[in-house]
Amino acid sequence: MKFSNAVVKHRILILVTALVLMVPAVLGMVKTRINYDMLDYLPSDMDTVKGQSELLDDFGKGAFSFIVIEDMPEKDVAKLKSKIENVDHVETALWYDSILDSSVPMELLPDDIYSAFNTENSTMIAVFFDTSTSSDDTMDAIREIRSIAGKQCFVSGMSAMVTDLKDLCEREEPVYVVIAVLMSTAVMLLLLDNWLIPFVFLASIGMMILLNLGTNIFFGEISYITKALSAVLQLAVTLDYSIFLWHSYNEQLTKHGDKESAMSAAIHETLTSVVGSSVTTIAGFIALCFMSFTLGKDLGIVMAKGVIFGVIGCVTVLPSLILLFDKLLSKAHHKSLIPDMKKASGAIIKIFPVCLAVFAAAVAPAYYGYYKTDKEVYYNISESLPDDMDFVIANSKLSESFDVASTHMILTDSTLPAKSVRSMINEMENVDGVNYVLGLESVVGPLVPEEILPESVMDILKSDKWELLLINSEYAVATDEVNEQLDSLNSILKSYDSSGLLIGEAPCTKDMIETTAHDFKVVNAISILAIFLIILLVQKSISLPFILIAIIELAIFINLGLPHYFGQSLPFIAPICISTIQLGATVDYAILMTTRYKTERMSGLGKKESVHTALYTSIPSILVSGLGLFAATFGVGIYSDVDMISSMCMLMARGAVISMILVTFTLPAGLMLCDKIICKTTLGMNKISRKFKEAESHE
Repeated sequence: MKFSNAVVKHRILILVTALVLMVPAVLGMVKTRINYDMLDYLPSDMDTVKGQSELLDDFGKGAFSFIVIEDMPEKDVAKLKSKIENVDHVETALWYDSILDSSVPMELLPDDIYSAFNTENSTMIAVFFDTSTSSDDTMDAIREIRSIAGKQCFVSGMSAMVTDLKDLCEREEPVYVVIAVLMSTAVMLLLLDNWLIPFVFLASIGMMILLNLGTNIFFGEISYITKALSAVLQLAVTLDYSIFLWHSYNEQLTKHGDKESAMSAAIHETLTSVVGSSVTTIAGFIALCFMSFTLGKDLGIVMAKGVIFGVIGCVTVLPSLILLFDKLLSKAHHKSLIPDMKKASGAIIKIFPVCLAVFAAAVAPAYYGYYKTDKEVYYNISESLPDDMDFVIANSKLSESFDVASTHMILTDSTLPAKSVRSMINEMENVDGVNYVLGLESVVGPLVPEEILPESVMDILKSDKWELLLINSEYAVATDEVNEQLDSLNSILKSYDSSGLLIGEAPCTKDMIETTAHDFKVVNAISILAIFLIILLVQKSISLPFILIAIIELAIFINLGLPHYFGQSLPFIAPICISTIQLGATVDYAILMTTRYKTERMSGLGKKESVHTALYTSIPSILVSGLGLFAATFGVGIYSDVDMISSMCMLMARGAVISMILVTFTLPAGLMLCDKIICKTTLGMNKISRKFKEAESHE
């Protein structure tokens, strides 16, 4: 109670401190860099990641892009290429005049090279940057190239995608928060008993969100997914804590003579309950940190931190605000729209065998859909973007005009004999789906010695350590065809040069597929185990963790299984994150009801009466909590044009509703069915267990 009394006593100081902290929080939020490149989160020890570093360190080449130019005379293309070369951080612009003087007709190029870079009305410039794919400098260079090139030119490649994604997210993200706030407010106005309290909640939670986002400055950068989801998720997940404090405060007002004493008691009660409740949510987010694909760590730490800030705000800032506006709040009371749930709860208890039968019948189809959905996710990030984006249009032009769906790069030892390199190129060009392989040997042919080539040409494709080869493929990134192609190319490369490296978007994405497939199993197991242990310790029961987790896991199976039955494909990160977030955030519904059931059972009530009381007293809290999470995420899911964000928000919204329904209908049935087992395996319920034994002996 010392802490609670201190909060009440120093409430003005707490509010002033919180307001002062908003200044560095906003500055920290603005200064935190946002990373829009998913491939940046691959483990640093992978060959593809090492290869990208070698390309940048040794060649001075990082990002890469093809620029498709339509209906432009050769002399104007040459001028445009010169302008592109003068853009900051453009390391090389490779066109035919990089190999031959522009006075030499383009038709004198080898046929395969000519056709690779030219069609009837299009030509193509390959551009290398001296900065990494998603650096701010590269994105600035992409924007400048687009402004120089005009509407006849289309810039493709990962950097162009990252640039467009950043612009789209920066337009949408402020709207996400507005939508989440408006929809959450609407739910609170309908379901709470006060017209003003939702705005007090939002003020308190908003401060904690700003503190969470501001302290991300210590990480240097966060992913765009973390930035887009963290505010919305923190609002949705920590809203429960505010509602609990408000209900507790109103209850304590009937027991205490003054508001300060009532608030002190409410803070003490809330702190005890909310800390236990938040631990499961934090555990769900921390489980994401065990992903080797480090986006999980990025999202997990930020969200776990957000929940901690939410708890702190709930027992410091929120009580201070409620006491400050107490007179206004007392005038804004109204009757809650949630009806009395005694009759409805009684009806649910009566049909508990039906609920159990439905639960059992749902397991197989839910798990089958869940299993299939996990196999049907997509990894090509560009699939999550609108079709009218500049990058998507450019990629379509590249595919339609030049039959290029992806580009790989090879770094091979520069001391490898030219004859061996030519042999390797020939083998690679015979691999299914490879259009051509571009290197010094393929450009100049066997009759032209490297020594007579200009140094500028040599520098483009060869360094003291490495020779660079470009491979254009007709297979799209993240497809089975391109992954088989990469296996074949890598096998050929290693047969000639064991130290050679195959890099590019498709190889990195292939690594991402293999990495996240393993991560999904690890994260799922860790989150279930961690929450199992937490429930075991909190409930002091061996059986209850099995019952509670089984119900929430079925809710997860249904949620993630529905996309398969609806014919939808999810972004790869969604199943991994949603399975842990939904478990951590909604298992609280089950814990709330179970705790009340235990209390009633231990006080001497029979199992039916205990379950009935637990159900009708818990439904209002579960309803407000579940609909709060639904409201905060559903609107964002509908609005967002970024499928990765939209899918995750829709899954969270749907998951909240499914968990809410299953806990309301299935958990009471599970408690009724397993009552005897629960009593025998739960500490403190031994007296009830002994009664069972006595009854059995009398029989």
